[in-house]
Amino acid sequence: MPLASDFGTGQVFLSFLWFFLFFIWIWLLITVFSDIFRSHDMGGFAKFLWVIFVIFLPYLGVFVYLIARGHKMSEHAMEAAQAQQDYIRQVAGTSGGASSADELARLADLKAQGVIDDAEFNKLKAKIVS
Repeated sequence: MPLASDFGTGQVFLSFLWFFLFFIWIWLLITVFSDIFRSHDMGGFAKFLWVIFVIFLPYLGVFVYLIARGHKMSEHAMEAAQAQQDYIRQVAGTSGGASSADELARLADLKAQGVIDDAEFNKLKAKIVS
């Protein structure tokens, strides 16, 4: 019981604070390393130097990286997100991003103009809906 009685509310708060600061530091390291390896505008030697700098002088390396290349981090993240979205659209089969309702409206317009007949309309509608 002596340990529990010596550990006050303020010490619990400080322990939580240090834990969360450590967790944020690990997350920051992961983000910086992922940005270093994701960067297409740096050569291999420059990436090597950044990695060595961040490994041997972690605090200074991360802060210098954030100051020197922080503006590029958001650009790299947006490029990666756009590439991921394009891949999802390609796999899903909606290259233009048009929804099923848009495609059905386009088919209805084609039918109203007489470009396609009822059989083609029903066949294409079934393909879009399924």
